[in-house]
Amino acid sequence: MEDIIKEYASGYEMLRDAIEGLSEEEFRYKPAPDKWSIHQILIHVTDSEISSTARLKKVLAEDEPALISFDQDAWANNLGYDLLDREQYLLLFKMLRSSMQTILSNLTSEQCERVGVYPDQERYTFKQLLVYRVEHVRGHLAQIERVKKAYQENQLTK
Repeated sequence: MEDIIKEYASGYEMLRDAIEGLSEEEFRYKPAPDKWSIHQILIHVTDSEISSTARLKKVLAEDEPALISFDQDAWANNLGYDLLDREQYLLLFKMLRSSMQTILSNLTSEQCERVGVYPDQERYTFKQLLVYRVEHVRGHLAQIERVKKAYQENQLTK
């Protein structure tokens, strides 16, 4: 669990490293009409973190709470992601992750096994939910790298 908490804590720095030195054109480049730009990915990661931080806290504070997901495409399509301030969102991501550190550093093994339940009756432990948060950032870091590569390849064909 220690490694998971450590990687969770480093999520902001990992995102920052992935976008270091990008131009605004690179941030806004979409590899296809139905794909997200790096800018949109960063907004999504933060929106997901807002929702997930509340889920993590519910599982620790309440007995088998109901957990709700959000429709990421509806959020991206209907909340004007292109208009939102990514620096503000990155700071929010950083603060959300930072706000969990005292809680995470004082977790007991019993707390790691507390459970939340989704509407389809799937049950997830706190530890599983935290691992998913780490994997979520990893997945989007890989997506950012794919978009950067697609942008570079696009520049070569111009």
